[in-house]
Amino acid sequence: MPPHDPAAEARLARHPAALRDALIALDPVAAAHPDDVRVVRAPGRVNLIGEHTDYNAGFVLPVAIDLGISVALVPTDDGRAALTLAATGETGAFDVGRVGERRGSWLDYVAGMAWALGEAARSSEAATGPRGFRGLLASDLPQGAGLSSSAAIEVVAAWALSGGDRPPLDPMDLVHVVQRSENGYIGLNNGIMDQFASIFGEPDRALLLDCRSLEHRSILLPLDEVALVACHSGSPRTLESSAYNERRAQCEAAVAAIAALAPGVTALRDVSPAMLDVVRDRLDPVAARRAAHVVEENARVLDTIAAFEASDLAAVGRLFYASHASLRDLYEVSSPELDALVDIARATPGVIGARLTGAGFGGCTINLVRREAVGAFRTAVLSAYPARTGLTPRVFAVEASAGAARLA
Repeated sequence: MPPHDPAAEARLARHPAALRDALIALDPVAAAHPDDVRVVRAPGRVNLIGEHTDYNAGFVLPVAIDLGISVALVPTDDGRAALTLAATGETGAFDVGRVGERRGSWLDYVAGMAWALGEAARSSEAATGPRGFRGLLASDLPQGAGLSSSAAIEVVAAWALSGGDRPPLDPMDLVHVVQRSENGYIGLNNGIMDQFASIFGEPDRALLLDCRSLEHRSILLPLDEVALVACHSGSPRTLESSAYNERRAQCEAAVAAIAALAPGVTALRDVSPAMLDVVRDRLDPVAARRAAHVVEENARVLDTIAAFEASDLAAVGRLFYASHASLRDLYEVSSPELDALVDIARATPGVIGARLTGAGFGGCTINLVRREAVGAFRTAVLSAYPARTGLTPRVFAVEASAGAARLA
């Protein structure tokens, strides 16, 4: 296996033949059955707009990106999953039929998928239970950046636990099984956006998802004119499950209070700005701020799509900045580092809009930048951001990509 450094790991993640050969060199089972080795990749995502709306039955606009997680695997029939990290050489293993308690490590995301697939198999004739495999995982997706590395590893694990030839379930059913793993095993009460994007991604397009009806459609992006640029703050995302779940509980408290005055409200999706104005004084102040963000953010998603379709990039930019301000002031999930990145973007000619992407408290911003200005924007971030924060950022243009697939 190549040395355990980020560049070497990224090369493995992007080159299926190299990852396959590395697994064969590492694992005796793969070496004995080289023709049975499969390579599967699942992308990360950036969310263009629609943050913390998915678990409130609202709208989101994610993009699957060309950074992701790849696994070379050889399926086995011994009921045991063993996966090695190319980055460190660490191996984790468990029995797929008895995954046990959470370990507090990266392996929980794989074990959680085995648990969720087993639960799905017991409740549906359409699902098959997990099977064993030996695998090698390589990533070019930064962890802790808010680019959904957890969903990518869960989706790629679902493929690996099913032999690697095809996904274990129809795409939307798999979305819900991944969510079941997160909610029931990992203990994070998240929505469905991250795994939806990783499974349904399309090149050159964003995905509008109605998280209540599950209706979705692709939105063509003007990528000949603009680039999607992610800026990693250098501050790992620290939104622990307790903080995430707290915000979800605050939204649920707002719904309960509003429903007492407006029967028929079952989620913040049902609340209009006018309705919120009427009941705001009767809500807990924190719950009122959370609700205001979600209600306004849902409208911003639809307005952003209309602006894209009208080629009104100036309007898209205003909506990006408004979303970030709302996440900072109303939902309170930004950070000084993310705010600094947005400030630098706003001051750089050619940047159309910027906002934090992902759950918040560190991680990345997503920036819509005119292609001819990407170099100047990168220079501005790399020069101004360390002076403001003492941290080293990473700047990388990302492309809208296809969802999870077996690689040739």
